[in-house]
Amino acid sequence: MIAYRFLTADDTSAFCHKVTEALSKGWSLHGDPQYAYDGANNVMRCGQAVTKEVDGAYDPEIRLGSL
Repeated sequence: MIAYRFLTADDTSAFCHKVTEALSKGWSLHGDPQYAYDGANNVMRCGQAVTKEVDGAYDPEIRLGSL
């Protein structure tokens, strides 16, 4: 099965660390990073999709962050 996550956060180094941690756990980048202005909070937000090949069948109870 291919697991999919979309990581998001404000445009700070914390977002880069979140993506780097996922990569260190075997996740792969999927597509380009996304950026959008959050006018309600006056900040830029980032997003990055990541995927990972894992054993087993899909179960909606899977905690993707623990894979």
